[in-house]
Amino acid sequence: MPNRRRGEVALQLGETRYTLCLTLGALAELEEAFGVQDLTALGERFGSGRLSSRDLLALLGAALRGGGQALSDAEVAKLPLHDGIEPVAAALADLLVATFGGGDASPNPR
Repeated sequence: MPNRRRGEVALQLGETRYTLCLTLGALAELEEAFGVQDLTALGERFGSGRLSSRDLLALLGAALRGGGQALSDAEVAKLPLHDGIEPVAAALADLLVATFGGGDASPNPR
């Protein structure tokens, strides 16, 4: 069961339910993959709303590994998309909100 306070999000792919999480290691992996210098640049990259399928693959792979799955990007690319890309994109959007804040899903510390 994903823990939203820890920034975790669930994703069902085929018969398997995965936990996605952008740990510090996953974020560092994404900085490297996208060639950005820091978290601000990474947040801006994701905030643009323009992500390619390669971007989604890198993000999903890092998030799965951050959630405890030992999957390579090649293995992630082979995961079933029986319900199309929309559930994956929605889960990744929720994950980015949980990680970087913004929107209604982020907790208000006040």
